[in-house]
Amino acid sequence: MADDQTAPPVPQSVIEVTAFMPDARANPHPKLEALRHNCPVMRDEIAKTWFLTRYADIRETVNDRSFVRHPLNSEEGSISRQLIEDDENPRRTSILFLDDPDHARVRPPLAKAFYARIQKMKPQIEAIIDETIDAAPATGRFDLMADIAVPIPVTVIARILGVDEERLPDFRQWSEDIILSLNPVRTPEETERMEHGGHALDAYFTELMEARRKTPGDDLITDMVQLQASGDAPLTDDELRINLGALLVGGNLTTTDLIGNGVWLFLTHPDQLAAFKADPALGAQAVEEVLRYEAPVSATSRIVEADKTVAGCPMKAHQVVFCSLASANRDETVFDAPEAFDITQKRASHVAFGGGPHICIGAPLARIEARRVFEKLFARYPDMRLPEQELTWRALPFFRGLERLDVEV
Repeated sequence: MADDQTAPPVPQSVIEVTAFMPDARANPHPKLEALRHNCPVMRDEIAKTWFLTRYADIRETVNDRSFVRHPLNSEEGSISRQLIEDDENPRRTSILFLDDPDHARVRPPLAKAFYARIQKMKPQIEAIIDETIDAAPATGRFDLMADIAVPIPVTVIARILGVDEERLPDFRQWSEDIILSLNPVRTPEETERMEHGGHALDAYFTELMEARRKTPGDDLITDMVQLQASGDAPLTDDELRINLGALLVGGNLTTTDLIGNGVWLFLTHPDQLAAFKADPALGAQAVEEVLRYEAPVSATSRIVEADKTVAGCPMKAHQVVFCSLASANRDETVFDAPEAFDITQKRASHVAFGGGPHICIGAPLARIEARRVFEKLFARYPDMRLPEQELTWRALPFFRGLERLDVEV
């Protein structure tokens, strides 16, 4: 590739491969390939981070329990530090960035209750998906993101948590506000929105927790306050609040993008859509291929706790290591024809959900939602197509999703 005159120059910084840059926002993969081939372990002194792009290095790193996650453990000036610079209480964090022993205390009971609740509510989840798709326009042109991909995940997680139906509009707004916490270079106005949404959501979760202690419901908040009371979930109320919020953030934006990216891929690969329609049993494999080919989360991070060698390079304590999941999932040493979107091929395991103790807690729910959406959507709209349009990808670093996707039915 180094001799290919059409290949892009090898990026010199992490910023060059994020959604901040218009070319990488439209298609990050050529730049990631250039790094994977020519500089698979890049040091960015400006962002104060390492950047890994090979599958084997990333798989080993995300599974290595000697790394830590909390941004306060990272060096000054790093991207991870920027996540908390405007935070009112930087030590307050969810399982997304919590380290052991607290992570090992908080995550297991939450995950066990969450997974049990998902299985119990699977018929309700599928009903929400079916109702949302049935409510979309029967003919004409509409925005698939606004009418289907955005409302389904937030409605599903609201139902799982036990949010009152009349508060759903507020819940949706708060979720959009706190998603801004994922942007390390947010504006002061965005930080204000994020904090306002966070306070409102905390207050609402407090209200729900108190209500469920008095009158139990059939929802995750009831499950968790009962586990608290029995001692099986040794979480404080604040830990419960912040992790309920993490389930909301983790399951909202990323599942929206999984749905949107998947529909876009199917409609731009009609042979694959035809294969799916001919054999709906390919549904589970199709979801995995969407996750591999155009994952909603393009990178994850770890922090070096003590000096060590990573991917053959000596790294110092407190240095941040970003792992490009998007690059790993197209590593030609692991995947045959990695640039081909092919739902009929059984592939090696992707890393779209990260790995190790911090593997995405919402993965089972995302898979259920995406598969049902694809099945229901293309059954209702067998002739769905993409009209001419200029795609706009979200300018949120380390995430990959469309702001709008017009379809014609």
